[in-house]
Amino acid sequence: MSSRAFTITDKPLPGRPVKVRRLRGVIAAALAAVAGWILIEVLGGVDLRAPAFDGSGAGQDVGLVAAVLTSLVASLAAWLLLAVSERYLTSRARTVWTILAMAGFVVSLGGPMSGTGIDATDRALLGVLHVIVAAVLIPLLYLTAAAPDEKRTP
Repeated sequence: MSSRAFTITDKPLPGRPVKVRRLRGVIAAALAAVAGWILIEVLGGVDLRAPAFDGSGAGQDVGLVAAVLTSLVASLAAWLLLAVSERYLTSRARTVWTILAMAGFVVSLGGPMSGTGIDATDRALLGVLHVIVAAVLIPLLYLTAAAPDEKRTP
């Protein structure tokens, strides 16, 4: 029996076309949002609420559809940013995209941390959902990015 170690390299993963692997990353991020939502709402028994930004002071219910759609929109935006980076930044695309993806993740945490109508538990759990999606999406898209010496057109 042989033992293989898992390592992250600087080279993109071989195999399927890049679009297929990126689509799988987007789907994996959405499934991660589903898993996180189920853990929080169903198994944890928490009625997850998002902050209100309209001045009403009442938080809004975060349903499964909202969690999935939000993760899909963010994931597709990340994919688009990666494709544009590869097209116009060539050798620096992966590095620039990674920095922008991490910055986008940090900025996204501002949503749950601001607004009114929810308590600290809701804020923390929304933050956890953001972490779950980012922890799946960013590495998976990073692994599909063009190597520094490779130009890729979307």
